[in-house]
Amino acid sequence: MSSFDEIKTFAFEALGEMNYDTADFDGDTQLGPAGVDLESLALAELGVRVEERFGIRFSDDELDELATLTIDEFCTAVATRLAAHASA
Repeated sequence: MSSFDEIKTFAFEALGEMNYDTADFDGDTQLGPAGVDLESLALAELGVRVEERFGIRFSDDELDELATLTIDEFCTAVATRLAAHASA
């Protein structure tokens, strides 16, 4: 089972690989326009990276909603899905 810290490290690494400068980001930074400013295509790429790394998938509607989350909220959502997936 992946820990919150592992997911958060993954999120920051993924954003860095996607050419976002994460130096000023923290857990309270929003993924959407108020923070990281991920466009829908970048949110989709982040979703694909999560699926490849953790084996969980977000629907297209859920990907759009990710823009309203902070990095910590995103990591919590991934951890919650992993826990539900593991117990299924």
